[in-house]
Amino acid sequence: MPATTAPDTSSGPVFSVLMVCTGNICRSPTADGLLRHRLREAGLDNLVLVDSAGTHDYHVGRPPDRRSTAKARSYGVDLSSLRARQVRTEDFARFDLILAMDTSHHDILLQICPPQYRERVKLYLDYAPQFGREVPDPYYGAEDGFETVWRMCDAVSAALLDEIRRRLG
Repeated sequence: MPATTAPDTSSGPVFSVLMVCTGNICRSPTADGLLRHRLREAGLDNLVLVDSAGTHDYHVGRPPDRRSTAKARSYGVDLSSLRARQVRTEDFARFDLILAMDTSHHDILLQICPPQYRERVKLYLDYAPQFGREVPDPYYGAEDGFETVWRMCDAVSAALLDEIRRRLG
């Protein structure tokens, strides 16, 4: 069997993923934190840059919603270091995969995305189509909405981890 060579990480991560929702305090930080957690467990965290952002600037600089943080913590995932930010033009060149939580985010991203990077913008649930096309925003709903989002993010994170392993060879 031929020897395999690990990717050169001396200049940083070799793959990058950005999760995007409206204000970057519920859905996208949950997806961000869970994927980071999975990558750390798999020993791939030094190879992959994961981040999240919002299409709007409503909560820039703030931590994730306390309900998202509590839900993640109940599954052993820590979101406390994350802070909301808004999508920037340079994100399209920086990230290999930009995942929108719903079709409105997808549309906004495509409107501001430079044409050469449009193929990087996808719907988050493309990686778990059994849930439909949109991750529902739990912000104004009941507590069970955060569990629904968690289940969706858990399924997508598993699929993304497989995709990342495939891309890294």
